[in-house]
Amino acid sequence: MAFFPPIPLIRRNVIIKKLKACGATSEKSAKTLAEAGVINPNGFKRVTEKLVETNIIHKNSDGKYYI
Repeated sequence: MAFFPPIPLIRRNVIIKKLKACGATSEKSAKTLAEAGVINPNGFKRVTEKLVETNIIHKNSDGKYYI
C-alpha cells in the first residue's frame, strides 16, 4: 500500500515551491498566486491563510505573496 500525503500538505508545498521558482522572495518581488503559477489560486484558502499566519509566507497590502 502506498502512502499519499493529504491534499492540504501537497497544496502547501506547491505554493512554497511556486513562489520560490518565480523569485517572490521580497515584498518588492511579491506575486499573486496566479502570477506564481499556482493552479486554482483561490482553492484551499485556509492553507494559504495558515502559511501567512505561521510566517512561512508573507502577504503584502496588494494581496501578493512572497517567501
